[in-house]
Amino acid sequence: MENKEKNFISAVIYVHNAENCISKFLKAIASVLEENFERSEIICVNDSSDDNSFNVIKTASESVTKTSISVVNMSYFHGLELAMNAGVDLSIGDFVFEFDNTVLDFDTYFIMDIYRRFLEGYDIVSASPAKKERLTSKAFYCIFNQFANLSYKISTESFRILSRRAINRISSMNKTILYRKAMYANCGLKTDNMKYPVKKGISNMTNIKERHYRTRLAVNSLILFTEVGYRFSMIMTMLMMLISVFTVAYTVITYCTSHPVKGWTTTILFLSVCFLGLFGIQTIIVRYLQLLVDMVFKRKHYSFESIEKLTK
Repeated sequence: MENKEKNFISAVIYVHNAENCISKFLKAIASVLEENFERSEIICVNDSSDDNSFNVIKTASESVTKTSISVVNMSYFHGLELAMNAGVDLSIGDFVFEFDNTVLDFDTYFIMDIYRRFLEGYDIVSASPAKKERLTSKAFYCIFNQFANLSYKISTESFRILSRRAINRISSMNKTILYRKAMYANCGLKTDNMKYPVKKGISNMTNIKERHYRTRLAVNSLILFTEVGYRFSMIMTMLMMLISVFTVAYTVITYCTSHPVKGWTTTILFLSVCFLGLFGIQTIIVRYLQLLVDMVFKRKHYSFESIEKLTK
C-alpha cells in the first residue's frame, strides 16, 4: 500500500491467560497497522496472567518490524475495565483501538472498515459480532438499556476505535471509569456501531475469575448507571402501601364486627404504618444516593457533540 494513513494509531489489547491465542491475534493486528498506517503502536495489557502469555507476546513481537509494541504488566488482577483504562492512559496515538479480548473471530479487513467509518465524522465506532447473544448477556443489556438514560443502546462489543477528543472527554467526566461502554454512550459525542460476520469454530473461553468479575461488573453497572434500585424501591413502597391499606381496612372491620384481643387493633395499625414508613424512607434514601451518583460519579455540566463557527 503506497499511500498509508498519516494518523498515529494506538491499539490497546486486553490479555488475561491468552497464551493459546495472543500470538496469532497480535501478529494479525500488527500486520493491519503496518500495512495501512505510517506510525502505530500496540499496548498489550497483561492483567496478571498466570500462564505463559507474557513470553508468548515477547516471542510474537520479534516478527513485528515497524509497529512499536509495549506490555503493561498489572500487579494483580484488575479486570477488563481498569486494565484497559491503564492501557489507554499510556497510549499516545491520535486515535485508539480498544480490543477487549484476543479472540480473532473477525476478518482483519473489518478493522479498516471500522476506521473508514470512523473518518466519516464519528468519535467512537464499535464492532459487535453478528450472532445471538447469550441469555445472561441479553437479559443484562435489556435491563440496562431500559433503565439507563443513554443516547444509544449498548450491546456486546469486541473492539472499538476512539478519537483523542472522546478519550479526553471521558477523562474529564470522571477519573475512575468503571464501565467504559456506559461512559462512551453518555459522553454526548457522535457514535456508531457496526456488525461483523463471525468466523465459525472460534469461541471465547473465560475462566472462573473473569466470570466472577463480569458478574460483579454487571451488578455494579446496573446500580451506578441505571435507576433499577430506585424503581425497585418505588414498586416495593407502592406494594407495601396497598398491603397497609388492606391491613388497616381489615383491622377496622375486625374491630367493629368482633371482639379481638385487647391491644391487637392498635398493634396491627402501628405495624402497618411503621412498615409503610420504613419503605418510604428507604425509597427516599435510594433516590438520594442515586442523585449523589449522578452528581459525583457521572458528573458533567453539559454535553455537546460539536461546535460549528458559522461566521468569521
